[in-house]
Formats: sequence, structure tokens, C-alpha cells
Amino acid sequence: MNLGIVAAFGYGVLALVGGIIGYIQVKSKISLLSGSISGLLLIFAGYSQLQGQTWGLTLAALVTGILVLLFAFRFAKTRKFMPAGLMIIFGMLALAVMVNQIFG
Repeated sequence: MNLGIVAAFGYGVLALVGGIIGYIQVKSKISLLSGSISGLLLIFAGYSQLQGQTWGLTLAALVTGILVLLFAFRFAKTRKFMPAGLMIIFGMLALAVMVNQIFG
């Protein structure tokens, strides 16, 4: 298992858990839905890459990039570190690992 797969699984779990926490804390159905969809997509992409599907890591990088952009807009709007800032930092790290794995 390479670092790109670990990054996809890790960021996917973080997105999924974050969506659940957002729903529990403020009853945000949007957080639950978007966290679940993006988290499961990332986990699926990591699993696909683990099974030898080369497109899996590309899908994970695409989803991660979109999430980083969305959380950057959210952070610019709210100026709150949690959850947007945290997701930006981990997303950028995961994206750097994925891109390095794809092009390295």
C-alpha cells in the first residue's frame, strides 16, 4: 500500500466523520450529506487504487482538490478554523501526497 492510498483513506474517513459530527452538533443535513458522499468517494477511490485501478488515485485527488477549494471559500467567509481550516490543512497534505504519487 502506497502513501497515496493511505492519504485517500485518511482524508475520506476525516470527511465522513466530520460530516457526522457536523450533523450531531448543529443538525446540519448538508454536512452529513456532503461529508458522507465525499468521504465515501475518497474511500472508494483509495480502495480502487488498492485493487490496481490506476484511475482511483486520480479520482481521490480530484475530490480532495474540490474539498480544499470549498473549505477555502468557507474559511474565507467564516474565518473559523474549525472545521474549514483543519480540512484545508489535511486536504493540502493529502493532495500533495496524491499528486506526488500520480506524477512521481
